[in-house]
Amino acid sequence: MRLLVIEDDPDIGDVLRRGLAAEGCRVDLADNGPDGLWRASEGEHDAIVLDLLLPGMNGYEVCRRLRADGITTPVLVLTAKDGELDQIDLLELGADAFLTKPVTSSLLVAHLRALVRRGGVIVERIHTVGALSYDEDRQRCTLDGAPIRLTGREHDVILELFRTTGYCGREQLLRAVWGFDFDGDPGIIDVYIRRLRAKIGADRLENRRGLGYRLVAM
Repeated sequence: MRLLVIEDDPDIGDVLRRGLAAEGCRVDLADNGPDGLWRASEGEHDAIVLDLLLPGMNGYEVCRRLRADGITTPVLVLTAKDGELDQIDLLELGADAFLTKPVTSSLLVAHLRALVRRGGVIVERIHTVGALSYDEDRQRCTLDGAPIRLTGREHDVILELFRTTGYCGREQLLRAVWGFDFDGDPGIIDVYIRRLRAKIGADRLENRRGLGYRLVAM
């Protein structure tokens, strides 16, 4: 599953990210309400883990706006607050489940998977562009059926290319793979593009100035 965690405490966010990643999930983080709302609106997430006490916009308002905008991604509220009134309010606003901190990663993932199943969400796990394929469940890239050996970061870059319809811009790649707080050299994108071209064939990864990159069927 690809998850969005909206949590303002950096320590808790890091624990959740590492724990969920260990359970096989891909995790995006947002540390305030407005950023969380934007990422939930723009991203391709299977489920959202939402804290309530967020700067800029609290979790109640984030949940309300998501549903008002027609976004049906399952929302699991994870908070230190407890009480029947909180749960009723959240369910009426469109939340799908409610867990109180602390919670183990395995239990959290089990609840999230159940939400995805009940919500009837169909997750596309195998992407294909011509002879090139990527299986998300196995984290396996193949060309004409033969496996291609990729590093962890190469997996992240090519998966974002597979998931993007049309061209994938440099800023999109930086956000998706290196995160919003990346302050290094944006030229790192060029390094990984060259590596991928060497492994899948240069003609299969097109670059168009001003638009970005895309995989090409051959």
